[in-house]
Amino acid sequence: MSDNDKLQAMRHSLAHITAAAVQRLWPQAKFGVGPVVKDGFYYDIDIDKVTISTDDFAKIEAEMRKIIEEKQAFERSEKQIDDAIGWAKEAKQPYKEELLNDLKRSGTTVASDLNADELGTIADGEGVVENVSFYTNGDFTDLCRGPHVGSTSEVGAFKLLRVAGAYWRGKETNPQMQRLYGVAFETKEQLDHYLELQEQAKQRDHRKLGKELDLFVTSELVGSGLPLFTPRGTVLREELTEYSNDLRENYGFEKVWIPHITKTALYEKSGHQAKFGDELFLVKSQETSDEFVLKPMNCPHHTRIYASKPRSYRDLPVRYLETTTVYRDEKTGELGGLSRVRSITQDDSHVFCRGDQIEQEIANLLAAASEIYKAVGMDLRVRLSYRDDSDGYLGDPALWKTAQDQLRNAVEANGLKYFEVEGEAAFYGPKIDFMATDALEREHQLATVQLDFVQPDRFELEYISDDGSRQTPVMIHCALLGSVERFLSVYIEHTGGKFPVWLAPEQIRVIQVKDSPELDAFVDKLVALAKENKVRIVVDRTNESVGKKIRAAEVLKVPYSVVIGEKELETGKLTPRVRKDLAVEGRQDEAYELEKLISSIANEVRSRAQNSSI
Repeated sequence: MSDNDKLQAMRHSLAHITAAAVQRLWPQAKFGVGPVVKDGFYYDIDIDKVTISTDDFAKIEAEMRKIIEEKQAFERSEKQIDDAIGWAKEAKQPYKEELLNDLKRSGTTVASDLNADELGTIADGEGVVENVSFYTNGDFTDLCRGPHVGSTSEVGAFKLLRVAGAYWRGKETNPQMQRLYGVAFETKEQLDHYLELQEQAKQRDHRKLGKELDLFVTSELVGSGLPLFTPRGTVLREELTEYSNDLRENYGFEKVWIPHITKTALYEKSGHQAKFGDELFLVKSQETSDEFVLKPMNCPHHTRIYASKPRSYRDLPVRYLETTTVYRDEKTGELGGLSRVRSITQDDSHVFCRGDQIEQEIANLLAAASEIYKAVGMDLRVRLSYRDDSDGYLGDPALWKTAQDQLRNAVEANGLKYFEVEGEAAFYGPKIDFMATDALEREHQLATVQLDFVQPDRFELEYISDDGSRQTPVMIHCALLGSVERFLSVYIEHTGGKFPVWLAPEQIRVIQVKDSPELDAFVDKLVALAKENKVRIVVDRTNESVGKKIRAAEVLKVPYSVVIGEKELETGKLTPRVRKDLAVEGRQDEAYELEKLISSIANEVRSRAQNSSI
């Protein structure tokens, strides 16, 4: 058993131990499923007239430790399906009974609305389930396919983290259960490290920092999932998207513009209507009978620009870029901060090219993605996302195989480390997903490059080849940041709000000690220099003490602040305070002429430096 398999078995076993502890405390408990998830496990539980709260965690954990100390063996057994249904009835476990009846009727494991890790079957013939497996530890028995560790004493370190409501089998019409989450690791040191990162995550929560740093707000009058960005937050958006635009323009992309609504017929032809119809915001015209929607994506519009005139093989590749907002009717319960919103700004790109141009175009986009994530200080790895055997994909499977091979070749040619996952492709083609790791060791899927043979065919896009025949171009989709809002939710937490100078909404703050014509003129000169060099500067002339003004700059995590009083007026030099995370080791305070200070900051901005040169 590999180390990862061992850890998964430990977490799976802890899910059973959790359920066993709950059953000891509340014998009337009824159980759903309890799979392994990232970093731990959960169990769905229904206890009549009892609501588990965090106040109950200590006694549940105490009971779990008793079970662990008892060194109960995990013993596997099998039951014939009808006997298993009888067991569930006798044990008064209706959720297990429902699963077993479904299993008997369908001859397969549970549908995609449940995590099948907890079920598992032994099938003695295709489409027919005769026996199912169970695991017993102590006096607790559960329907399960395993695997488990040998005994309850082998489960490592754990902690219950939270409890949340969860509808049985994910359907709102079903009973609501209590989902009890826990985390588990092989050692206490690993668990403590994880818990420390979780505590840091609370302090870095982008919703908390968004308010403290005055970056974005929400309004009930505007609606859920529709954030409003303040001047400071808008700086972040614009600096990032300008960088993304510049990178793509360097590779020959040209800006286009499309409207925010379209006839529904566009998405019917592209295939998006059938696939994502429930996510569309519908728009009704008062003038005509046309049916419109707010655009949920940009690619179908961009195909119309490509198709607006004849194309020759000499014209290809045609490259379009547009940073624009799309709209998706996400479920209200899934909206949160900037992580999941209804107004999604994409730094979108579309390439229309010949087959022999694919690898070079992808190489360009891979280079651009690598550069932008290096600039924001996030490590990347690549996930190649392929189709699986389900029916949710459009296009010829043979074309998919070709496309997937080409993506892999491009990634390998660029020396990128990658891993492959089936079932994560877009419905129209395979994709390269960039997985960025943040400062809290969490991995996020952000940038993406997608290969598409389907939409060009559905929209009948053409170019005239060198032999005069009509050919269909390949379409490549790319977003370097992905969703700007989601990227910012990740990046704010990655930095803890301590943005590098080039991205900081406010790059230098002037703390004026007192009002006087001479000091005003001196500060005005500094402000003029800053603006001339496109350095973002704020002057604090409030009637507060110098100490409070310095603290205010620290709270907003301003990279540089300078105190200006009589001494600075006399010498004509400023000694900047540098935010601690920017300062290089061994730095000594130094006084700068105004011009030198501003030019140094401007150079840092232009080079997108991660540390201070002052």
